[in-house]
Amino acid sequence: MAIPMHDAGGALSALRRALQPGEEAKALARFASEPMQKRAMEQFRKAVEKAPDIRTALRDPRVLQVVTTALGLPEGASQPGLAIQALLSDPSESRSLVNRLADKRWKAAAEALQLGTKGIAALRDPKVQSTLAEGLLRARWKDELETRQAGLGDAVIFQERASAVGGNVYTVLGDPLLRRVITGALGLPEAMAVQPVETQARALQTRLKLDKLDNPKEVQRLAERYLMNRAMQDSAANSGGPLALLGWRLRLSV
Repeated sequence: MAIPMHDAGGALSALRRALQPGEEAKALARFASEPMQKRAMEQFRKAVEKAPDIRTALRDPRVLQVVTTALGLPEGASQPGLAIQALLSDPSESRSLVNRLADKRWKAAAEALQLGTKGIAALRDPKVQSTLAEGLLRARWKDELETRQAGLGDAVIFQERASAVGGNVYTVLGDPLLRRVITGALGLPEAMAVQPVETQARALQTRLKLDKLDNPKEVQRLAERYLMNRAMQDSAANSGGPLALLGWRLRLSV
């Protein structure tokens, strides 16, 4: 069992270990041998083969759980109505559901699978099934990292995905993980989420030039700062309650 680490130094050490060459590959190979992972994909394949159409397939929890988890939307399995509509949407149609949702992960998922046009054949494609299987393993890896250190999974995946922002502030605001890491690294308050999206965009852009996300060193710096802030926040909350947490926030805002 992992020992919780609440100090900033321990958090950075955990990040460096997770980013060592071959660390991810070893973890994925280990998870691939777990009976639970094999069983999930076996049940998925059987359900997809039996389903007469894509809607029937997606209404099966064994299918929807794999699809949403593998594509980075684990909470989607508990929202089947939204998930089915979003995954079957046409991303190229400006008025489709995925283009109206603030969470752009749904659009990325719809683009990746193309279920609206390919239907059940997409989920029966061996290449798609292989991609989903790998996505399940990576989701399992992220969960394990989070058990080692709060925010560690976010920090690792952020470094892989940050370059895709392309300077677009709304890409950051529409992706919960990117948003969480960048706002956490910059010390922006969580309450900012209730403000109009334009106000949020201005607040973020005044603190960070998004073209810096093309620089791996800047991305690493943000990931480390996010992880350190999370560790200090947890440490303050655990050691001194509300007053200590307030002190941490005040120091961060200076």
